[in-house]
Amino acid sequence: MVLAGQAHGQAASTPAAAALTCGALKGESSRTASASQWTVSGPSGKTTETGTLRSGPRFECLDGAVLVMEFTSSAGHSVFEAYFPDGTNITYGRQQIDRRGGRVVLPVQAKKRIAAPYRAAFDYHCKLNMPADPIEPAARADCIF
Repeated sequence: MVLAGQAHGQAASTPAAAALTCGALKGESSRTASASQWTVSGPSGKTTETGTLRSGPRFECLDGAVLVMEFTSSAGHSVFEAYFPDGTNITYGRQQIDRRGGRVVLPVQAKKRIAAPYRAAFDYHCKLNMPADPIEPAARADCIF
């Protein structure tokens, strides 16, 4: 005997969606079986990207104004992006970012790329000193490690 009936509560083709509003910024993502799509909207416009991800994108709001997005690609590369209400954003490989005491710790070189009103949302480290992006001696005072 074969029993056939309607499957309730299953939606195999419906993507999983997530959204977060952070001040003037909004992050949205959806995921299907084969890809993820994410959009970041703000005063300077809207960007949409699609990719095959191992995890994420995950959104977080810092200080009610800075939208942070993190994801790991299917190749294993983890990415950290911070979007600011003034339209700028910074991107780092996740290995260059730390979290301590509930705070995001960026390379100190990022501080000068962030508008003054948003700098206090982060702490800074001095462990990423590269010839192409050296740490200025005066900036070392801002490093927590």
